[in-house]
Amino acid sequence: MKLGSFVRAFALGVALLPAAALADDPRDPTMRSAAARARDRAIIKRMNQQQLAYVRQRDARNRPTYRVTQGERDRYEDARAEYARRMAAWRHAVAACNAGRWEYCDN
Repeated sequence: MKLGSFVRAFALGVALLPAAALADDPRDPTMRSAAARARDRAIIKRMNQQQLAYVRQRDARNRPTYRVTQGERDRYEDARAEYARRMAAWRHAVAACNAGRWEYCDN
């Protein structure tokens, strides 16, 4: 079963490898002229600008959900401080239990 899966995956990789290798072929006959390269460059630039505009619009739509109020920050800091205190107490209890102080060995 494993061998069959491996053979199928290998065959798929071998089938797709030439397409990936030729994706940016420097010997592509359609890109030999300066005009073709300039046209290709312009297309890529336009696509990049469109994607940038999309990302900016998406971020503008989502920006209100990313805002965190000062109160939320304070609550988070308080929770982190409480967590740090509880972890310090737990570590102290573990160290005391390991040192033979059995009263600290409660769960």
